[in-house]
Amino acid sequence: MPAADLILTGAQVRTLDPARPTASAVAVHDGTITAVGETADVRDWRGPGTEVVDLGGAHLVPGLVDAHSHPVWGLDMATGTDLSAVTDLAGLRAALAKAERVEGWVVGFGLDHNAFEGRPVHHDLVADVLGDTPAFLRLYDGHSALVNGVALAAAGVTGPRSFAQRAEVVCDAEGRPTGHLVEHAAMDLVADVLPRPSYAERRTRLLELLSAMAATGLTGAHVMDGGDLDLVAAVARETVLPVRLRFAPWCMPGADDDALRELIELQGRGGRHWLVGGVKFFMDGTVEGGTAWLEHADCHGQGTDAFWPDPQAYATAVRTLHAAGVRTATHAIGDAAVRHVLDTVASLGPGGRGAHRIEHIETAPDELMPRFAELGVTASLQPPHTGYTRDDGTDEWSRRLGTDRAARAWRLRDLREAGATVALGSDWPIAHYDVRAVLATARRPKGAAAQRPGLTPLQALEGCTSHAAAAAGESGVAGRIAPGHRADLTALSVDPVLAPGDELADAPVVVTVTGGHVVHRGT
Repeated sequence: MPAADLILTGAQVRTLDPARPTASAVAVHDGTITAVGETADVRDWRGPGTEVVDLGGAHLVPGLVDAHSHPVWGLDMATGTDLSAVTDLAGLRAALAKAERVEGWVVGFGLDHNAFEGRPVHHDLVADVLGDTPAFLRLYDGHSALVNGVALAAAGVTGPRSFAQRAEVVCDAEGRPTGHLVEHAAMDLVADVLPRPSYAERRTRLLELLSAMAATGLTGAHVMDGGDLDLVAAVARETVLPVRLRFAPWCMPGADDDALRELIELQGRGGRHWLVGGVKFFMDGTVEGGTAWLEHADCHGQGTDAFWPDPQAYATAVRTLHAAGVRTATHAIGDAAVRHVLDTVASLGPGGRGAHRIEHIETAPDELMPRFAELGVTASLQPPHTGYTRDDGTDEWSRRLGTDRAARAWRLRDLREAGATVALGSDWPIAHYDVRAVLATARRPKGAAAQRPGLTPLQALEGCTSHAAAAAGESGVAGRIAPGHRADLTALSVDPVLAPGDELADAPVVVTVTGGHVVHRGT
């Protein structure tokens, strides 16, 4: 065994490796774990250049991973004024009145659908406080936005548009845009004319964000978009990425053979701490936006259409990618969307096991629970999303679905007990990236999901470690502390399995190690 580059000692190690569940020291060489043992073994692992970090009794676990995040694309989504604290229309108007103007625009993000207090989303609600200033306000779900009349004019949007995917420029009875843009294609009409930061600004923000993520204990993120790969490649050449990024670029409706070929050719592109490994689909949108694909319409008569106008075209694209060895992840929130993805994976035969996953799964009936394990489909859920609902059912998500479907909210424990692989994430910037909150909320979901049991503490930890690794097809190199595995490690001041959830959510992060590099040290 070569001399270690890094030794972590004085730890209470929870390895998640059945062959050796606990230890007190770990040795690392060239980004890989080379030994797991006890403090007495450290002397034999050391060399003249070894860095030894005494963790002073901290609890070391496999590196925590956010299984669904947008840390590069999200730099644009989380630009401007943070509106996440706005709870009502008066608060929105007050926030916009004092919002910073960026190159003559008001840009905001994180706006809760509930802030409209049941009113239709319309630019008239904020027109007087914005005046002649164009505004683009992303709602928290990332699938819709409110823009004012000046912004619509700047983008040349004067009426309804047709799209190859499920999207809508919402218009009134006279065909005039209300300012409510639903889904990506509609939002892009105005987003394309927004001020854009320079490369230097984006580089700085990316490193600041990844460093902040690492400070919560994150060592990796499954990036559910194509991001800006050139930016990531350039930054990774210049410095060490604090968080390992695994990208799944989008495949959108209308993708032809050439588009699928390009996605296949992108697979494996990467560098230090980043890789393209998978493709992301959308089978629907969001409940609050009326675009979740449901088996029965929501209370507004919406939700009966798929994001792909021809759902079978989606299935064909998945089969093409699967035949080329490409893993897929599909956004599916509504019950009809979840069912269609499961049916598509079933059509792949036994070879589909373990290679495909479904993101979000916000409402699903009992009969779909066992199919995840039967088909080997990973269930990827984001516990913090439950915080956008209320346990009394007065929130927009619950009202749209109705009592029965809202009672099927975020079935984390049901999926685990049905034998599914359950990977956990935040969906930043939709919810905060702090992985400690992801773990705590998985154990005790909020709002509409609060009546259901959450995951056990061990199951929650597995959701950000071994199950996240399985979701990426990386169980042989990640998710455990074992020789030959990546040296991605998180040390916390408390045991994430034994500590109460509220204590875990605020627990100091002692050290974060990504690829053998100490990327965060607690103070």
